[in-house]
Amino acid sequence: MSAEALEPSAPPSRRLNVLILGLNHAPETTGIAPYTTGLAQMLAADGHAVHVVTGMPHYPQWRVADDYRGARRPRRERAGSVRITRVPHPVPSRPTGASRIGMEAVFALRAAMVRGPRPDVVLAVSPALLSVGAARWVARTWGRGCPVGVVVQDLYGAAVAEAGALGGRGAGSVARLEHRLLAGADGVVAVHDVLRDALLRAGLPTERVTTIRNWTHLDEQPDTDIAAARRELGWPQGEAVVLHAGNIGAKQGLDGVVEAARLADARGLPLRFVLLGDGNQRARLVEAARGVERFTVVDPLPADAFRTALAAADVLLLHERPEVAEMCAPSKLTSYFAAGRPVLAATNAASAAAREVRAAGAGPIVTPGDPAALVEGALALVADPEAGARHAASARRYATRSYGADAAHARYGAWVRDLADGRTTATDQHDVADVLTLTPQEIS
Repeated sequence: MSAEALEPSAPPSRRLNVLILGLNHAPETTGIAPYTTGLAQMLAADGHAVHVVTGMPHYPQWRVADDYRGARRPRRERAGSVRITRVPHPVPSRPTGASRIGMEAVFALRAAMVRGPRPDVVLAVSPALLSVGAARWVARTWGRGCPVGVVVQDLYGAAVAEAGALGGRGAGSVARLEHRLLAGADGVVAVHDVLRDALLRAGLPTERVTTIRNWTHLDEQPDTDIAAARRELGWPQGEAVVLHAGNIGAKQGLDGVVEAARLADARGLPLRFVLLGDGNQRARLVEAARGVERFTVVDPLPADAFRTALAAADVLLLHERPEVAEMCAPSKLTSYFAAGRPVLAATNAASAAAREVRAAGAGPIVTPGDPAALVEGALALVADPEAGARHAASARRYATRSYGADAAHARYGAWVRDLADGRTTATDQHDVADVLTLTPQEIS
């Protein structure tokens, strides 16, 4: 999404200085970054002065991009009229538990020290959760009590619990910290109704929580020569490609895809399972798949080639660990549904992803953690191309209706104006030391 392509959502009541704190931002192309980037561009298109404080590009590879390595001081950039300040922080090669919290704590502390135009509104994107504490501190000090809004892309406490990253005691501490931080915000955006419902069950006031869906951030796919695209990607003729695109991390539980490919080998099935992307589990999975013929890993692709790869696949795969239920609604679905291909979802039937796939009529849902079920689901879709076409058309209609950037732009514009005009008083006023510090006992 380019800044030049955006039209104002509505004439702003006044020009605001908006400060956004978010760890992930372009040039990262997957996960949360496209939406934080797009939010900044949307608000700038409305005439606001937008300053983004973000980290060094590192996701999903979990290593700092070459152009940013070795930075020891904040780095200042511009993207159109948006001011960007990048602060250095550690990037763990194994982003689990305490190491990830440590990275986010360093980012939050350094982000809180950045100065620019005095903000009228401070926005934080969670995760990283501790950025919310930094946003509250900046708003209370530099912003002289200006309002704070939080965009919740994932439920951090649920993610820790479902991933088993810190054990029961640590997960409980993170969930309590998350509630304290969000309870102190003047407004909270949940990017899916499942997340909003969970926040309300946790006790956040109804009037402070709203839902604004993520949008399809890829431009419309032009007509593609599918056969040529598949040749360029190295996908053999006569095999149906089941493509998982995006982060190759722990949450996705992609060992099941390796085992599904192994089953396809053993049965001589015309299926190929492809992982497109990068992540901290990629090297391990490649090693685990050594000798598996019907398994391929493709490096991350630029936007145009990425869209082409989605269109060239026979089936788009969403794959999650069985434990994943509430933590998030995968951002890849916004691209999947717009790609015009059927979706096969191996996910908990109660998850946000399953709810979204059912609502879109995008394709079948199979039991996660069951490679045989994954193989049978893929075979069924490939064997019935008419049903696959119906799923694809339904998903595309749903994307047009639910994932429009214009609707998100208008709602974010109104939300930020309401925050600035309302200046409601947060009910939770813990000191910054409470919200930026975890004790060793809490992360053990």
